Amino acid sequence: MNFEDLSDRIRESFERQNKIRDEALSQSRDLTRHAARAIRAIHREDAALAAEHLAQADLLAQALREGLAQDPDLYYSGYAQDALKEYCEAHLTVATILNRDWPAPEELQVEFATYLNGMSEVVGELRRRIMDIMREGHSQEVERLLDVMDDIYAQLVTMDFPDALTYGLRRRTDIARSIIERTQADVTISYRQQQLEKRISNLSNQLSGLEIHDKEE
Repeated sequence: MNFEDLSDRIRESFERQNKIRDEALSQSRDLTRHAARAIRAIHREDAALAAEHLAQADLLAQALREGLAQDPDLYYSGYAQDALKEYCEAHLTVATILNRDWPAPEELQVEFATYLNGMSEVVGELRRRIMDIMREGHSQEVERLLDVMDDIYAQLVTMDFPDALTYGLRRRTDIARSIIERTQADVTISYRQQQLEKRISNLSNQLSGLEIHDKEE
């Protein structure tokens, strides 16, 4: 065996993979950045800007998939799947807040496990949205978003498979459950406080009316 030739072939392979890996890391960072900006834009109720960032994220996700098509070990590495998870989270969060149908995993061209992990993190974004809405008072939109959170958890909890298959979904499901419970408690307390303030205001108005009536008499 010619060890020098073997070493050269191995070295060339590593150099090629290292170049591809560096490019994929850069694409992953950009993908995560656009996903985060899409979420920030939709929380600020700027749907047009959110759509722009999602369009950029679509291009980056496609480039990432194509660039790693011949290197599945790199594609299924942590950084690539983490970026695609954030990509899924952004699409699902924007769709939920705009009350639109969710894109399916096949439409986003992601693995089922990556999609589910992205779905689990939507729960945290919906809590943020609910808390923003509650500053203006309870509404039907709060109830709708709470229902979506419950539906997400109901699906996640059925995925009782090893972490090697689900990329650690069980831990994220537990986190989602705690976020939902905390949000439900916060909404209940806020709603009761608002109802109490409303009753106090009504009573104050009634008393003021009685005082005016008494003075007139």
